[in-house]
Amino acid sequence: MTGTPRTLAEELRTRTDRGLVGLLRARPDLLNPVPGDVTQLATRAGTRASVVRAVERLDRFVLQTAEALAVAPDPCPYDTLGALMGGDAGDPAVAAELPRAVAELRAQALVWGPDERLRLVRTARELLTPSAAHPSPTGLGPTVAEAMAGMSPGLLQEIIAAAGLPATHDPVTAVASLTALFSDRARMAALLDTAPAESVTVLDKLLWGPPYGGVTDRPAPHLQWLLDRGLLIPAGARNVVLPREAALHLRGGRAHHTPEPVPPALSPATERDPQLVDNAAANQAFTALATIEELLKEWDLGGPAVLRAGGMSVRDLKRTATALDTTEQLAAFWLELAYAAGLIASDGEADERFAATPAAEEWLQLPDHERWAALAAGWLAATRAPGTVGTADAKGRALAVLGPHLDRSPAPEVRRRALGLLATLPPGTAVPATAVLARLQWERPLRGGAPAAGQAPAAADGATAAPGADPADDLRSRLAHWTLTEAELLGVTGRGALSTHGRTLIDTASDSAAPTPAETTAAATRAAALLAPLLPEPVDHVLLQADLTAVAPGPLRRPLAEALGVLADIESKGGATVYRFTPGSVRRALDAGRSAAELQEFLATHSRTPVPQPLGYLIDDVARKHGQLRIGAAAAYVRCDDDALLSEILADRRAAALRLRRLAPTVLAAQTSPDQLLDGLRAMGYAPAAESAAGDVLIARADSYRTPPRTAPAPVPDGPPSPDPTLLAAAVRAIRAGDLAATAERKPVHAPAPAAPGALPRTTSAETLATMQAAVLTNSALWIGYVNADGAASQRVIAPVRVEGGFVTAYDHTSDEVRTYPLHRITGVAELADDSV
Repeated sequence: MTGTPRTLAEELRTRTDRGLVGLLRARPDLLNPVPGDVTQLATRAGTRASVVRAVERLDRFVLQTAEALAVAPDPCPYDTLGALMGGDAGDPAVAAELPRAVAELRAQALVWGPDERLRLVRTARELLTPSAAHPSPTGLGPTVAEAMAGMSPGLLQEIIAAAGLPATHDPVTAVASLTALFSDRARMAALLDTAPAESVTVLDKLLWGPPYGGVTDRPAPHLQWLLDRGLLIPAGARNVVLPREAALHLRGGRAHHTPEPVPPALSPATERDPQLVDNAAANQAFTALATIEELLKEWDLGGPAVLRAGGMSVRDLKRTATALDTTEQLAAFWLELAYAAGLIASDGEADERFAATPAAEEWLQLPDHERWAALAAGWLAATRAPGTVGTADAKGRALAVLGPHLDRSPAPEVRRRALGLLATLPPGTAVPATAVLARLQWERPLRGGAPAAGQAPAAADGATAAPGADPADDLRSRLAHWTLTEAELLGVTGRGALSTHGRTLIDTASDSAAPTPAETTAAATRAAALLAPLLPEPVDHVLLQADLTAVAPGPLRRPLAEALGVLADIESKGGATVYRFTPGSVRRALDAGRSAAELQEFLATHSRTPVPQPLGYLIDDVARKHGQLRIGAAAAYVRCDDDALLSEILADRRAAALRLRRLAPTVLAAQTSPDQLLDGLRAMGYAPAAESAAGDVLIARADSYRTPPRTAPAPVPDGPPSPDPTLLAAAVRAIRAGDLAATAERKPVHAPAPAAPGALPRTTSAETLATMQAAVLTNSALWIGYVNADGAASQRVIAPVRVEGGFVTAYDHTSDEVRTYPLHRITGVAELADDSV
């Protein structure tokens, strides 16, 4: 195609395949479904939803460039755009970065046309052009022509006369004359030299926006001077607006108060020893594993109930936080982390409750570094945001942990961007969180958010406009803040700096912000291999002490930790874990099937110190009483060979709530369940044991309850997935082929009148068959109209290979494959011009 393109579609046709691939990669929503031709691609690229999505992904300077184009003449020469961005005095940094910004807008099909005629896509112009309802970050108001639309011709003539301009014959030339005055630097400066000082003060207030202000029914003289000369234009009963051309003159030609061509620096930087950072991150990673283990242990017999609306109640969250010895907000993070890794879920029963999944058993058996990899991969790809727990949803209801409505689609992208920024720093270097947030806000600025730097609320005659939103309330900013906190908790960062294994975690083969699950898992596995040497080695012994405690000098090996966790209660954690032996904990081990002799042998084997005499006495004393009483299901009963002991229980007033009665000298019946009876007698100081219907002692195991198999929650995608190179190449081929079918030059069809543009060719069955057979002999291409089985009509360019049995087999240029078409579904056929294919 030669000459200047007249539409976006014409410009897209001039792009190389690589250019179209870049457009489709940057805006993957254009691929769903694959456009039939370039015209469809251009139309879809101009739809509001697609343009909004593209604009939201521009960095701040590219967005400022688009905002400047929205207030510039259409079309806008590149020099005019440069003046709007850099001002009359110019700005070397802006001049250096402006070509990149324009190229980015062109690549995303938001701007088209040559440099001397840059055009912003109409939908983007509608979104970014300032209006009273939707002010622009530029702080500019409407043009003189827009503000004076509908003004009476008499008032127009009075305004241009007060401004010192000659009278005109119609409103159009009057507006053009005033516009030319405001755009002329010399004449405008001369006019303002005659303005009262108070008038200039008012203009200064409106200068950087908002450009609207209020006036009374009888404006003060300095305001009337501005109104008389059109420097303030009525915008309602008691409102006025500063016209765009006047504001640009007062600003020195700049559209923005502070253009930001360069991203904010990640500073101040604090350099630390990379080895210390890795060690700190490894220690925190081990703490994360221990916390998740403790959570799973806490829920071994089943977790809290599921609310009717989904999630955990606030009371259960508090209980979990107390059990984990942490705050409720951190407990929410650990719960969501385990949920994202597929380690906990709801059981799906009628009385639904949360519990550990079968996958948790497998996870517990893995080496520490592999368990960390599973947690890190789940966290990095999860769209659930634990930081939103406790905040209100759209209906004002508090969001519950593990409940619905916690998904925030941008979360994975924000996590990768935040960690990616830390990865650009030298190893061991940390920067304040505010610096990371500032950079992320530059890369993805708010749409309709805070005003540009330096922009102040406007006022005229006492009226004030409201400032913009606080950027700190932006979802992406909150996600980034949570990311930095969670990365430290998980051991991805240490002391604020990205660790060596953290760098590997985000290093995937894909350049996309959303790598595949396989790529994420592979990166997490590589990171875990680097983490493994930094994790503490498990120990196989404890130190028993005379005060009925045991000290574990490091992380215990799993079988030892599990056995000791049944026999004793954890009293304190840290570098060394302290366990305390109590009658209840010893009874718990006996309930699990251990005998007193086995417990004594276990302690003697795994202790570097002798078993203290008080601990041996405790075990023997509890074992001697254990199982004297037997409880089974009648509703419930108590059986004991010592009838005096049963008489003692009946005489105890504390047993009144159990409603016991004697059935035989050695048997008591109760009107409560066996579990309640067990708990009640244990609270009274006895050591009963549950028995089966056969009279055998029931062994209680800690891992007796698991949910059915569950998969980890699937992330909620933030828009369409990033297309792979194969899909992009196929899509470009299909678009090119469809465009060939739609635009190829055709030879005249035997018809009384030429077909309308885009209409299907119409020929008789005999003409269609004859043309097809001739094309097979000459090996030429044809343009056909085709209606499929669903009744959808389309145009295609084909090269017939064989015609027989009512079918034509041909190479379809549109789909780039050989296909077979029923002749009765072909509406007509026409030959292509010799140079069309």
